[in-house]
Amino acid sequence: MFTQYDLEDIRDRARAAFIGMAIGDALGATVEFMTASEISAKYGTFREIIGGGWLRLKPGQVTDDTEMALCIARAIVKNQTWSLEAIADNFAAWLKSRPVDCGDTCRKGIRAYMLHGQLESPPNEWDAGNGAAMRIIPAALYSLPDGELLKKYVIEQAHITHNNPVSDAACICLGQLLHMIICGAEKSRLRRHADGLVARFPTFAFDPYRGLATGYVVDTLQTVFHWFFRGRNFEECLVGTVNQGGDADTTGAICGMLAGAYFGMEAIPRRWLKKMDARVIAEIEIMVERLVDASPLGRMM
Repeated sequence: MFTQYDLEDIRDRARAAFIGMAIGDALGATVEFMTASEISAKYGTFREIIGGGWLRLKPGQVTDDTEMALCIARAIVKNQTWSLEAIADNFAAWLKSRPVDCGDTCRKGIRAYMLHGQLESPPNEWDAGNGAAMRIIPAALYSLPDGELLKKYVIEQAHITHNNPVSDAACICLGQLLHMIICGAEKSRLRRHADGLVARFPTFAFDPYRGLATGYVVDTLQTVFHWFFRGRNFEECLVGTVNQGGDADTTGAICGMLAGAYFGMEAIPRRWLKKMDARVIAEIEIMVERLVDASPLGRMM
């Protein structure tokens, strides 16, 4: 069943996906909440990891996107199993640490767990932000290549904070795309899969692109898909995405995740990698290896 997979290639793509996410987060955070025209006026085309922005970050510093993904990864690796309680505990400890940033819906869900032990937020039509989608990568890696496990893990972690059918659809689609890319799918097949999401949820239609890059998960995926499917390399995908502004750390993180997996580690610009927090990158590399090795695919190889 698994003999067609090259475990070393899968590890490389998985590593590039998680590191690509962190790079997109750090790059986009500088221009978060700016408009595309404001970015153009200030930077021309913004393409360097310099920190700053409204959060006054150090160059290479990551935000809640990467930090929450690492919370999930640490829980899986430490417990050697999928434990929603362990993930929620890590989210709670992270929130108590006064992180540099945390979205309102994430904060609300984590506080409900801290106060009431609630592991599933009640359904809410307004909880269609991108905060659940941005952190799915550990669930995707740990479930490789099992589509049913992917859905279970992705939705359970999402519902700690975001219980909404549009958010769920985005999370599942992104997880499925990650599985496909890591296992070597071409862009034409990936595009058909993204078009399938649009067929089921027409609100996600991204061609023609509307140019919105807000924290609403629909706008987020429209931006990510527009630039991922246009981009000819990792840098082009990310630069196009973050120069839309808006929720640029999260659009950058999600596009970096897909583009990293697709183009691989060799395609990630060295100048960006050198700017990143070395401790974060080192931890990501350890987590990726352990997540892939503990996945159904890793156990069978």
